[in-house]
Amino acid sequence: MCGIVGYIGSRNIKEFLIEGLKELEYRGYDSAGIAILQDGALHICKAVGKLENLINKCASIGHEGFGVGIGHTRWATHGKPTELNAHPHLGEFSYVVHNGIIENFKTLKEELDPDRFVSQTDTEVIVHLFERELRNHSDPFKAFEATIARLRGSFAILLITKAAPDTIFFARESSPLIVGTKGEEIFFASSDAPLIGHAQQVHYLADGEYGFARPGEVVLFHDGRRIEASYQPLTIDKELAQKGGYRFFMEKEIYEQSEVIGETLMGRVKEDRIEFEELDRTFFEGIDSITLCACGTSFHAGLTGSYLIERLAKIPARAEIASEFRYKEPLLRPNTLFVAISQSGETADTLEALKMAKRANLKTLAICNVDNSSIVRLADRTLLTRAGIEKGVASTKAFTTQVALLWMLALYLAQRELPPSTLERELQSLLHLPTALRVPPQLHERIRRLSKRYLHGHGFFFIGRDIFYPLALEGALKLKEISYLHAEGYPAGEMKHGPIALADPELFTIALMPKGLLYDKIKSNVEELSARDATICAISPTPFELADDYIPIEEQEHPMLEYFQMALVLQLLAMEIAIRLGNDVDMPRNLAKSVTVE
Repeated sequence: MCGIVGYIGSRNIKEFLIEGLKELEYRGYDSAGIAILQDGALHICKAVGKLENLINKCASIGHEGFGVGIGHTRWATHGKPTELNAHPHLGEFSYVVHNGIIENFKTLKEELDPDRFVSQTDTEVIVHLFERELRNHSDPFKAFEATIARLRGSFAILLITKAAPDTIFFARESSPLIVGTKGEEIFFASSDAPLIGHAQQVHYLADGEYGFARPGEVVLFHDGRRIEASYQPLTIDKELAQKGGYRFFMEKEIYEQSEVIGETLMGRVKEDRIEFEELDRTFFEGIDSITLCACGTSFHAGLTGSYLIERLAKIPARAEIASEFRYKEPLLRPNTLFVAISQSGETADTLEALKMAKRANLKTLAICNVDNSSIVRLADRTLLTRAGIEKGVASTKAFTTQVALLWMLALYLAQRELPPSTLERELQSLLHLPTALRVPPQLHERIRRLSKRYLHGHGFFFIGRDIFYPLALEGALKLKEISYLHAEGYPAGEMKHGPIALADPELFTIALMPKGLLYDKIKSNVEELSARDATICAISPTPFELADDYIPIEEQEHPMLEYFQMALVLQLLAMEIAIRLGNDVDMPRNLAKSVTVE
C-alpha cells in the first residue's frame, strides 16, 4: 500500500527520494510527496495522482549538499486523495510520513488543538503530538519516544524536525520499515527495492523497534533499551526489477514463471522424495489437521492446497480467508498446523491471524515470497516461494509458486504412505512444471486476438470443478483487478442452483475443462449453459464442439499440469483484455500490492 523512503547524506536528496518512490509505485498510491531539511530550511512538495505530477511541482526544490529527506506514496485510508491529505504532514517545524493506521487518532486529536489540523488523516496527529511533547522535553528523541508511546495501531514512521536538523527519527509497529547504511549515508524504505544499488547493508526493523539516525550512526531501541542492529548485505540485482523489454511488468512476470518455478523446485524435488531443509519430520508430530489462512490470490492458492493435502496426505485441511478468520471466534485446536500464506509477508489480516494462532500455541508455518518479512519472522517455520521481485499489482508468479510449494508440501506429508508409482508420477509431474509454464508465441497471439471479443457484455462466469474451482476464482479475480469488468468464479456443478438464471449471449463463460479430471461432469455443466445461449470460451486440451471460442492447452499426464497451463491462459487473457480497454495493468485503480492495513 503506502510507500516510504528516507535519506541522510550529501547526494541530491530530491533525486534519491523521487527515484525511491518510483520503485514503490507498484504498491499502489493516489498521491505522493517529499520533504527536505537542508541548510536550516524545510522544503515540502505534494501532488495528487502519478509521480510525474510531483516531479513537475517540485522542480525548484533540492540541491547538492548535506541534508535529510523523507518521501511517501499514499493510498487513502483517512480522507480523500487531496494535497492536504497527502504526506508528508507538517507541524510548525517538523514533517512526518507514516504507513499504517493510528487507531486512537480521534482521541489524540481531541486532546491536541483541533484547529491546528489541516487534513482529514490519522497521520497528522503524530507531528502535532511530537511538537507538543518537544515542549516538555529538551531532547527531541525523548519527545519522539513519548510520542510513539501514545500511538495505538500499526505504523512505520519517519520524522524530521528543525530541532534536530541532521536526524531522522523512526519507528515500526506492524508495518514494514528497513534502514540501510553506506559509509556516512543512511537510507530508509518500506521495502528493499528503493535501497538496491544504494545501501550496502540493511536492518529489517522488528515490531516495537524505534530510534534515530544521523550521519554514520543508527541508534536502535526496543522497550526503552538500546539494542544492536542486525545488519545484512543487500545483494539483490536491480536489473531483476526492470521490465526487460516487455510492455508491462505483469507481462514480464507471466513469462518469468517458467524460470522462477525452477527456483521454487530447486533442491526440494529429489529423485525419490520431496525434501525441505527448512523442515524436519518432528515438526509435524501430533498434527491431525491443517488450516491454511490467506487473503485474495494467496487464499486461492491455499484453497488449491487444501484439495491437494486432503487428496495426497489424507489430512483434513481447510482454507480460511484471513479477514473473516480473525473475527469468527475460530476453534483453534492444539493439534492443528496453521499455515499463513502471503506474497509480501506483510498482509495485515494474515499477520494478525498468525498472531492468534501463535497465542493459541499452534505450530505455525509461513509460505511467503519475502524473506525477513513480518510473517516470516513470526512463524515457527518458513517455506520461501523464491518468485523474486513481483512489481505487477495483480499477482502472477507469486501465485503459481505458492501453488507449486503447496503441492510439494502435500507430497512431503504424504510420501511415506504413497505407493512408489504414485509418488514417482507426482515427482515427475512437478519436474515438468517449468516446461508447462512456458508461453508459446502462438498461444499468446491467439489470446491477444481473441480478447477483442470480450470487452463488453454484462459479466463473466469462470467455472471449474475440484482444484479448478479455486483456479476459476483466481481467473475471475485477475480479470476484475485489471480490466474493471465484473467477473465471478463459481463451482461448475453449482451453476444450476441459481446463477444459471443469468445465462444469455452477453454472459461470457470461461470454462476450465481439464481432460484429466472430471471432464464429463464439467462438459455437462457447460452444455447446460450453452443451451441457454451463454457465450462459451473453453480452455481445454480437447476441442469442445459447443464452445464459441476455444483456447487449447497441451494434453498432460497430470491434472496439476493442466492447472498451471490454464493459470497461464487466464493471466494472459485478463492482461490482454485490460490492455485493449486502455488500462494500466501494472497499477490498477484502487489497489495496492502489499495490503498492510485491515
